[in-house]
Amino acid sequence: MFRFGNTEYLYLLLIVPALVLLFGFAQYYKKKALEKFGDMNVIEQLMPFVSKSRPVLKFVFLSIAIVAIIFALADPQFGSKLEKVKVKGAEIIIALDVSNSMLAEDIKPNRLERAKQAISKLVDNMDNDRIGLIVFAGDSYIQIPVTSDYSAAKMFLSSINTNIVSKQGTAIGSAIDLAMNSFTPESDMEKALIVITDGENHEDDAVKAAELAHEKNITIHTIGMGSPQGAPIPIQKSYGQTVFQKDRDGNTVISKLDKKTLEEIAIAGGGEFIRANNTQAGLNKLFERINKMEKKEMEERIYTDFEHRFQYLLAIALFFILLDIFIPERKSKWSKNFNLFKINA
Repeated sequence: MFRFGNTEYLYLLLIVPALVLLFGFAQYYKKKALEKFGDMNVIEQLMPFVSKSRPVLKFVFLSIAIVAIIFALADPQFGSKLEKVKVKGAEIIIALDVSNSMLAEDIKPNRLERAKQAISKLVDNMDNDRIGLIVFAGDSYIQIPVTSDYSAAKMFLSSINTNIVSKQGTAIGSAIDLAMNSFTPESDMEKALIVITDGENHEDDAVKAAELAHEKNITIHTIGMGSPQGAPIPIQKSYGQTVFQKDRDGNTVISKLDKKTLEEIAIAGGGEFIRANNTQAGLNKLFERINKMEKKEMEERIYTDFEHRFQYLLAIALFFILLDIFIPERKSKWSKNFNLFKINA
């Protein structure tokens, strides 16, 4: 089994495209500056030791070294010893609403980001439980199959946004139906589904779906994101400006928490409704309920020994750094006249 010990360092990879852009701009402006002095063919004759390709090659070597160092910091590990152990736990699937209404900012920083923070906190409080994640708007998709790999779950969670589901809407019933088929088949572990949404369901009969799920021994809790007063839905335009979503008549759409629907879903699913806020007060109640779930004994295969492999990446980085150091940007005297494609008349 492969894993990263420090996944947070992988975000540093974002600096690589930034460096590529900076290098490209630097080369472009350098060329423009030289063109001010005259014809480039004449200028190149006056600078026989200047190389066009070597700065690019050195930059490629340096970029490879940076990428290798970042992966080394993330601590790649390979599992070397597999053991079967018996643990007690439950299965929990979270259905997260990713429709545009979740961008409303009546809960800071917005409903979706607050929901992701709540899920992250929930994962941190788990012990031997299995977790899965479903995202939904007009359609529903499995984002993370049921797993006990909490670090992978949190990594996938960080990438979720409102563009992940193309069809807009809020089909809570569809998410519940998908969750029913996503729990481990023929498992006697206690199962719970946590639906996190603003509750504005316009697509299906979510209450009926919750009743069917409860008949299959699946408890459904709902977390309401938003306020009864509601808030406008910000939309980011292509040039960075923010506008608010409007209806067909040009009026600003106000998205409100549908508390009544979420309470009905929770009652039908044998669970509890919790209204989210800017504190952890509501979540603590849910943590207590989950901790009281009957934990069934299950056998799991886990890797107990992991071997660190960052040394190889550091060696690769050192190799390319040395190449960058020992390859000069300018041509040497013996190589300035060397041209593989030159043909003597």
